[in-house]
Amino acid sequence: MRPVDRQLEETILGLRDRRRRGATICPSEAARAVGGEDDEAWRELMEPARRAARRLVAVGSVEITQRGCVVDPSTAKGPIRIRRVEA
Repeated sequence: MRPVDRQLEETILGLRDRRRRGATICPSEAARAVGGEDDEAWRELMEPARRAARRLVAVGSVEITQRGCVVDPSTAKGPIRIRRVEA
């Protein structure tokens, strides 16, 4: 795993921890936090951010949702949101 991949995971977890229960984040928030506001830089991190979110789902740290419903990250297409796992 590249350092940027680990950084994206840590950023997702940090963003998640600063949100209220039930609130979601967009992978673009993590990509922007890591890549900066330069359009090209953060856009290149969008797919790595989505992969980071999928890894975090695999270890039970987050859920991926679409339209408010939890989805299988391996089949999700289109816009996704990331949220804390609700117990």
